[in-house]
Amino acid sequence: MEPFVTIHHHDIPQELVDRYGGWLSPLMQEDFVYFAEICFKSFGDRIKNWITMNEPNLLVDMSYIRGWYPPAHCSPPFGNCSAGNSDIEPPIAMHNMILGHAKAVKLYREHFQLKQGGSIGIVGFTEYFEPLRNNELDRQAVSRALAFTNAWLFDAVVFGDYPAEMRLYLGSALPTFSPEETSYVKGSLDFIGMNFYTSLYAKDCIHSACISGGDRPIRGFVYTTGERDDEPIGGRCGNQRFFVVPEGMEKIVNYMKERYNNMPMFVTENGFSPPQQNDQVEALLQDTNRVDFHKSYLAALARAIRNGADVRGYFVWSLVDNFEWIDGYSQRYGLYYVDRQTLERVPKLSAKWYKSFLANGSSNHNNEEDFTIKSFRNTNAII
Repeated sequence: MEPFVTIHHHDIPQELVDRYGGWLSPLMQEDFVYFAEICFKSFGDRIKNWITMNEPNLLVDMSYIRGWYPPAHCSPPFGNCSAGNSDIEPPIAMHNMILGHAKAVKLYREHFQLKQGGSIGIVGFTEYFEPLRNNELDRQAVSRALAFTNAWLFDAVVFGDYPAEMRLYLGSALPTFSPEETSYVKGSLDFIGMNFYTSLYAKDCIHSACISGGDRPIRGFVYTTGERDDEPIGGRCGNQRFFVVPEGMEKIVNYMKERYNNMPMFVTENGFSPPQQNDQVEALLQDTNRVDFHKSYLAALARAIRNGADVRGYFVWSLVDNFEWIDGYSQRYGLYYVDRQTLERVPKLSAKWYKSFLANGSSNHNNEEDFTIKSFRNTNAII
C-alpha cells in the first residue's frame, strides 16, 4: 500500500480564526508552513506522496461565498451571514492558501525532497461544463466557468498567475503575485490532483438575467445548473449538485491535459452517493448503481489515457461510508457499509466488484466498450 497524505483538508484550528482571521490573513500562510514542516520531519521517511491541500477552491466557495462551511462568511445574494463579503473575501482567502501551499512546497524541495525521495502536489475540485444552449454566449460561459472553477487554482500553481478571464472580470479584487512570489508559486507541484464527480450546464449572465448569484463577478457572470428544460444532465445522485455524467471524466482530463501540458495527474476522488438513502442494510449492500457509476467513469478515464493523458492513479471516494461535512453521515459514498452502532464494516457489492476488477482485469461493462486493468497499468497508474 502506497499512502498519499493530505496535510490540510478544509478545517483549521478555531484559535487561528479567532486570533487573526484564518485564511483571510497572511499569518495563516506561515502557520500552515510550520505545520507542514512538522509533517515532513515526522513522516517523510515513510510518506513519499504529499498533498499540501485538498480542494482550496471548493473551501473558498463553501466558506466565503456560500457561507456553508466555517467561518460561515457570505453576503447576498449567496446568503445572509453575520459577516463576510462574497465578492471580496474569496480571492483573498484563495491567495493566502496558494501562497501557503507554494511556501510549503518550496520548503519541501529545499530541505526534504532530495533526502526523502518523495513528490508533492495539490488537489483541486474540478467540474466540466456544457453550454446550456447551443449558442456562442453560452459557449463563452463554459470557458469562464472552467476558468473560475478549475483554473483559478491550477493556473496559479502551474503558470504563476491567475486566469485572464478572472483578471478581466474581477479586476482589482483579484490579488497579484509579486515577482518573488511568482518565482516559487509557478511550478509549485510535481503532480495535479483532481477530484471529479459531475458535469453541469453553464449559462451566460452578461447578456441575460440570472439567479443564484450567476450575475456576480465572483462567478464570472455564469449560472451553472444540472438541468435543462427540467431534464437533468445525467442520473441523479444524493448530492443535489452532482449528476452521473461519465463522459465528463474524459473531457475534464483532456482539458487538464491540454491546458497544463499533460503534466502528471491523479484522479484523487471519484465516487457516488445514491439519490435515495435507503436505510435497509441489504439494499445498501446491493449497490449496483455504484458499480455502474465506477464502471462508466473508469471506462471514460481509460479512453483519456489511451489518447495520451498522463494519469498516474485513480482513487475511489470512498473506502467506507464516512463523515461528509455538512451532510454528516447522510451521504453514503463508501465501498464498505459501516454499522454506526457496532462500527462493523461490511463490504458492499461495489467493494467485491472493485476487488475483482483489480485482480482479474476486465470491466465487463454491460456490453458497452470494455476496458481492462491494463488500460491503467500500462501507464504506471495506481488504482
